[in-house]
Amino acid sequence: MTTTSKIIPFYSTLLETCSSTKNLQKLKQVHARTIRLCISPYDFIRNKLISAYASCAQLHQANVIFSFATRRPTFLYNVLVRANASLNLFSDSLSMFRQMLVAGKPIDCHTLPVVLKSCARLSALQLGRQVHGAVLINGFSLDLANSNALVTMYAECGDLVNARKVFDRMLVRNVISWTAMMAGYGMHGVSTEVVELFDRMVGTGEMPDATTFTVVLTACSHGGLMDKGKQYFEMMEGRFGVRPRLQHYTCMVDMFGRMGQLEEAEKLILGMEVEPDDALLRALLGACKIHGKVEVAERVAEKFFGKRLGVAFV
Repeated sequence: MTTTSKIIPFYSTLLETCSSTKNLQKLKQVHARTIRLCISPYDFIRNKLISAYASCAQLHQANVIFSFATRRPTFLYNVLVRANASLNLFSDSLSMFRQMLVAGKPIDCHTLPVVLKSCARLSALQLGRQVHGAVLINGFSLDLANSNALVTMYAECGDLVNARKVFDRMLVRNVISWTAMMAGYGMHGVSTEVVELFDRMVGTGEMPDATTFTVVLTACSHGGLMDKGKQYFEMMEGRFGVRPRLQHYTCMVDMFGRMGQLEEAEKLILGMEVEPDDALLRALLGACKIHGKVEVAERVAEKFFGKRLGVAFV
């Protein structure tokens, strides 16, 4: 066995570790060693370098190395499509996908969910429909990640009819599936559908997570469904073991504020297990101003801001 054949696996493992830990400093050190050892041009090492730099959000460096690659397998394009999307560079993500198609590379089940995410964020419904066609043609319609991405894409683009069609045709669903469909309805103000889906989800035995509760509590707040909102908030930790976070308390304070139940909101804030942020407190104070609850605003301001509001509030 040659020295090169021995060191390439070793440095490949080092690069994988840099990628998984997102340790940019260590990555640069390992990269420098591969250059000194003259193994950086090897396809295997070059691919690992591209993946590692992409994982560390160093897209310029990843693209430079990619430009020198003589062999560009599908997974490398997937890496760059995903890396751009993870940095909210959705147009660049789609551009890389187009380069992949022009290069004649086959897509796999990992390619299209990220592409659909970019379509969703850009509200590119027409392109999203074309990608849906690619999902069907390539036999990915039963893949859970692709189906979830389709639901999200259609929902975020405002096409709730097709989002629901995809959702209803899914043979297997997980918490992401249910939450994506609920988020779509919530985003477009259909709060009753959010509640109906949440109850159905729980009835199937699927366990909601923190994101699910943020979606359903927001819908209850915006839809004026205070009793349902209180019910869901109370069952979070007791029934499902989901500890309320700041965003859940914010949803509840917003809901109480909209309904003029400022004493309830004050009680909730005082009993919080997490520190309220300025946005939550100012939301409460704004609701107090709208509903003329000066005494509640005074108590909250004195406790958390260390001062009384005085006549400026009125």
